[in-house]
Amino acid sequence: MELKICIGSACHIKGSYNVISAFQQLIEEYQVFEQVELKAVFCLGHCTEAVSVQIDQGDIYSVSGATARTFFKEEVLTRLNGEK
Repeated sequence: MELKICIGSACHIKGSYNVISAFQQLIEEYQVFEQVELKAVFCLGHCTEAVSVQIDQGDIYSVSGATARTFFKEEVLTRLNGEK
């Protein structure tokens, strides 16, 4: 699974590196480093909703450092477990 996090200007200002850091910790915590690849990208086209995150080629979500854990559990882990 590719987890793309925008690091363009709007997302950077709204804390994209906090989201990346949170995802890195969660990947370690849940030991899914062989299943999840983090990728920094420059624009996902949703600048007003930053921080933009995309799973594979699917929907684009707005995530913050405060919501990163919930997003990871509800979107990433459920997909890895075949629930979505």
